[in-house]
Amino acid sequence: MRKVVLYIAMSLDGYIADVDGGVAWLDGDGSDTDSFSKFIKTIDTVILGYRTYHQIVTELSPDDWVYHGKKSYVITHRDIESTDEIIFTNKDVCELVKELKALDGKDIWICGGAIVANELMKFNLIDKYQISIIPIILGDGIRLFDSQMSGIKLTLKSCTSNNGTAELIYEPKL
Repeated sequence: MRKVVLYIAMSLDGYIADVDGGVAWLDGDGSDTDSFSKFIKTIDTVILGYRTYHQIVTELSPDDWVYHGKKSYVITHRDIESTDEIIFTNKDVCELVKELKALDGKDIWICGGAIVANELMKFNLIDKYQISIIPIILGDGIRLFDSQMSGIKLTLKSCTSNNGTAELIYEPKL
């Protein structure tokens, strides 16, 4: 059965972006890029919010869709025409995930952002948390875990480090 995986990087103090929504602090972080290349082979579906999508296409990779070959679902209320690979939808993200999990395929990546991730966490729809802790303290910004997220018990499956970045893999405690 397909798993829903939150694969994301955050600062040591729990932020996934700075106060302006930027992620430049991730550049040259020394993290294990091999981790991503291994991970990306395990998924065929990407789910992301509009802000994450917009940041990718306007700042991070404006000339080339970075998840080419993967079906991407962008959660938005904007009326944007979909393509073969990028589906713009205003469907409830939890309903979308339930529908996609029922289909055959590889795992489903929750790429971002925090609003999408927290909605899925609220309803226990994330099967695996793969979080890279970047050795920087931002002090403020966009927090990964909403303050309303509490009591979600997890089991540590693995912990590795490379150049100061720790990669933690957790699964919900049954």
